[in-house]
Parts: sequence; structure tokens; C-alpha cells
Amino acid sequence: MKKKTKKTIEMILLIILGIFLILVAYLFLGFSKKVDVFWGVNFSQKQAQVLGLDWKEAYASILDDLGARKLKVGTYWDYIEWKKGEYSFDELDWQVQEAEKRNAKIILVIGRKTPGWPECHVPEWAKSLDEEKQQEEILKYIERIVLRYKDSKALRYWQVENEPFFPFGQCAWRDDKFLQKEIDLVKSLDSRKIIISESGEFPLWFKAAKYGDIVGTTMYRKVWFGEIKSYVVYPFTATFYRRKASLVKALFGKEVIGVELQAEPWGPKLIYDSTIEEQEKSMDLERFKKNITFAQKVGFSENYFWGAEWWYWMKEQGKPEIWEYAKTLFK
Repeated sequence: MKKKTKKTIEMILLIILGIFLILVAYLFLGFSKKVDVFWGVNFSQKQAQVLGLDWKEAYASILDDLGARKLKVGTYWDYIEWKKGEYSFDELDWQVQEAEKRNAKIILVIGRKTPGWPECHVPEWAKSLDEEKQQEEILKYIERIVLRYKDSKALRYWQVENEPFFPFGQCAWRDDKFLQKEIDLVKSLDSRKIIISESGEFPLWFKAAKYGDIVGTTMYRKVWFGEIKSYVVYPFTATFYRRKASLVKALFGKEVIGVELQAEPWGPKLIYDSTIEEQEKSMDLERFKKNITFAQKVGFSENYFWGAEWWYWMKEQGKPEIWEYAKTLFK
């Protein structure tokens, strides 16, 4: 009996090992060919401001000089509802209206956790609220935004929260059930598809596919790891990302797009606290071109660069190379 039990366990372990090896081979082995990609850019008013830019000038230049016509725009609860029940939409109105004038299309990121540090952009008045009360206020805030912009011809998709399953940033809590409430609210107010974004490197994106109509993934290549105090180039191949997207399509019938392709530095400090020399260790024109080629091999139909404000800032510092090269991508 013991011999049979031992053999059964060995057989189960061999099956598990076999499945694991097949999965690894599926994700990592294979050749990738470059495909045409429609490029877009992320824009963060906050990021532009912390870099010391005239954010309106930077935004207009992204539309006019750079020529971008697909934007992913972050909204910020602490900017819009700076005081409980008092909303200031002037700055977001301007961004949407400028996109409308140029027939540009926007993914509008809404919720508590939206692009840019500290990730969760909670106004001071709401920080002392308990989780339940804070969630009630977030739903009121989201409803205001959706009702205000759902009739805009520039609005293409909603993105509800930014990487809601990824424990990154200064966020007091995480609640998947509340995320579903946010999604249900948006769907009750507007028929546009909802993107749920997910970290590109480690999960299989199944959770994002379960919640969203479209999966948006990040794609970072060279980053600083504080744990080992060194820069790391992720070893993942283009095939790895493409095959994960294929699994999402096969199992959930949903599209995967690249909503955040690294095109700015990721160093030991935030950009505005780093020297240009340090910044260029993780992003320069050569690295930028490599990331473009990598994304083309992954094969998503569209990718949104993360870093356009930084390109503009570098141009202001007398280093326009990335900005000028990026212009060729949008023509």
C-alpha cells in the first residue's frame, strides 16, 4: 500500500512538473516578428508640474508638435475634489476640449489610484475617513466624472483604477469587491468599454481579464531594484507577453493592449530628484529605440508610452533627441 501511495505521489509530481515545463516553453519559446503598432502617450498633469513644466504648454506640444492622437489621461481626486463636495473641473475640461479640437482620442483613468506617484491620490479631507466612508466618497466622485465626460467625442475608453491588483504606491487599502462596485457604477452610466490594467511582468492577467472589457498591461524593461541596489533588465521575451495575451484572448475573449510602455527612467530616486546622468542609465535614445522594437515584436495593436512629459523636459534641458525621434512615430 505504501509503495502504491509513493508511486501515486511521484506520478502526480511528474504531471505537475510536466505541466509547468509545457507552460514555461509556451511562454518563452518562439520567434517574434515586428508588427505595425499604433502609438499613444500617457499624460499626467501632476508629472508635468513636478518636473517644473508649464503643463498646458507640454500637453499642447504633445498634441501639435509630437502629433499624438491617442492619449491616456490620468485624473486626480485630490485635484478635482480638493474640498469635500466642491469640484474643480477646469483643468481636466481643458485637456478634454483640446483633444476634441484635434480629433484626438482619450482613455480617461478614473478612481482613487491613477497614474503617477504616490499612485493613490487622496485629498487631505478624505485621508482621515475610514475605508467604508472613503469608498462612498470615491463612488460619488467617479459618478461626477463619468456624467461630465461621457458625451465627449474625444472619450474612447474608461480605465477604472491603475493597476488595482499591484501593491505599489502609498495606498491605505485594496479591495477587489470595491473595484467591482466602481466598474458596475461606470457601466450603469455609460456604455464604453472599461480597461483594467495589470503589471506586465509577473501575473498572467487573468484577474484583469475577469474584471475588465479590455486588459491593459505595463511593459518595463530596465528598472532599479532597491532590494539589490542595482539596475535590472527584465529577462522576459517578446514571446512571453504575446503568449500571455493569447491566453487571455483564448480563455476570456478579450483584447490586451499596452497602456504603459517604459519611455522614461526608473532609477533609485524619482526623476526630479535625479541627475540627468543617473536618468540616462535606465533611459536614453538607444534604450528608447530598443523598447520600441521590443513592443513591435510583442505585437499589441497599440501601445501608450509612459514618459512624454520627461521627453519634453529633456528637450527643455537641451537634449531633444528622444522627443525628435518620437515625432517620427506619430507621422
